[in-house]
Amino acid sequence: MSDEPPEAPKLPKSSRRALMLGAASASAIVSIRPALAQTSASVINCQIPVPDPARAGSFIDAEGKLVPAGTAGAFPPGGTYKAQDVKRALSGGTLPGVPYEQSRAYTNYIRRLQSGTSGFTCFASLQMPRG
Repeated sequence: MSDEPPEAPKLPKSSRRALMLGAASASAIVSIRPALAQTSASVINCQIPVPDPARAGSFIDAEGKLVPAGTAGAFPPGGTYKAQDVKRALSGGTLPGVPYEQSRAYTNYIRRLQSGTSGFTCFASLQMPRG
């Protein structure tokens, strides 16, 4: 008997490659899942100001457009809303503390948010499907 370990069986190149790819995929999954969990948590905690701080003196009309303060039929600034409240309002509910028509005006404003506006990233993350 020899003290040397037995030689490992030779696998075809395609089998070795499949094993290496499987190992790499498993480590990628392990590192991606915590990142997705962190992203979901940050979406729940993000907030959307209505309107954004740069336009805090503006009122919001029924269509969600910013108008000068005191415009008839427009609503005063609404403050800042949590992502879950906005998501509920976008699904037909109302934002907390405001009547239905005012909530509709604010959600119309939120739907109009564009890149570079405070709250846009939070709103965009609410639109992404969760998997």
